[in-house]
Amino acid sequence: MHAKDWFLVVIAILLPPVPVFIKRGFFSADFWINILLLILGFIPGLLHALYIISQYPYEEHSSYDGPTYPGANNGGNYGSI
Repeated sequence: MHAKDWFLVVIAILLPPVPVFIKRGFFSADFWINILLLILGFIPGLLHALYIISQYPYEEHSSYDGPTYPGANNGGNYGSI
C-alpha cells in the first residue's frame, strides 16, 4: 500500500466514512453503506472502510495528458477542417 493509503487507514480508525468519501465520493453506494454500518456499530463501519481502502489503492500514474489544443498534432483530428 502507498503512504497515502496508510494515512487513510489512520483516518478510518478515527472516523470511517471520511476515507470512503475520499476514495469513492459522496454519491456512491459505498459511502452510504459505510454510514449505515457506522450507525449499526463502529467495528462494521471500520471494517468496511478498510475494505474500500484495500480494494481501491492509490494509483501513482494518471491518465491525464495535459490540455488538448485545437490543431495540435497529438495523433487525433481534433480541430482539423
